[in-house]
Amino acid sequence: MLVPIIQVLAVDPVMTADGSNPLISVQPNALKFVFELEKPSFCDLKVVNNTEHYVAFKVKTTSPKKYFVRPNTGVVQPWDSSVIRVTLQAPREYPPDMQCKDKFLLQSTIVRPNTDVDDLPADTFNKESTKEIQECKLKVFYVTPSSRGNSEDEGFKSYSDQAPDSNSAVQQLKDERDAAVRQTLQLQQELDFLKRRRHRRNDTGFSLKFALIVGLIGIMVGLLLNFSFSSSLSSPAAVPTVETTTSPVEPSTTEGIETPL
Repeated sequence: MLVPIIQVLAVDPVMTADGSNPLISVQPNALKFVFELEKPSFCDLKVVNNTEHYVAFKVKTTSPKKYFVRPNTGVVQPWDSSVIRVTLQAPREYPPDMQCKDKFLLQSTIVRPNTDVDDLPADTFNKESTKEIQECKLKVFYVTPSSRGNSEDEGFKSYSDQAPDSNSAVQQLKDERDAAVRQTLQLQQELDFLKRRRHRRNDTGFSLKFALIVGLIGIMVGLLLNFSFSSSLSSPAAVPTVETTTSPVEPSTTEGIETPL
């Protein structure tokens, strides 16, 4: 039984338009969503930096209200990677003739070392600038829930009728495990990013607070010394006077003492 598939775009994301080596590589090389009415679906993309430079990336789509991309802009450190989650909002109806014209574009360019995503200029991905901007286009497929475990090389043929129920349950558990691992990795990266940002802000706040405290202490010490010096000049201490009185010494009279015989 053939499963309906919607192919959005077919371009190899490994090579650039001019044939040069790509700044980043994307895994997997296609976006695949399980299409179910009234249910959202997501697909994770792993962006790997293949250079020794800091590389900024940005994800664009022709249907921004239909897809939710997080993060849609970021900076990948040299030889590092980042996970992008693309979520298909819960569809309310099947597309006409099962055809989709949505497109995704991943742009990348080299930025200065230690650049943060908040520090990116507004014209970072402007093609009119002199810097090199590489673009990567991806395939997108819609598949039914029964073909979740099928491979693309087999044309997304369903084998759910031939596989036992236990295999389907095991495959579903594996998919859920992989999704949980990817989500944990993404949350860990976001946590590390927030820690680095908080560390930078704490360092700046500590230096400013320290300078203010030292300044206030210096002012208070100066005022106390000035007040103490002024008080000593305005009221000098009185020198105590000691009065000495001399009493006349009366001449002593010696009377004769009779010594008995």
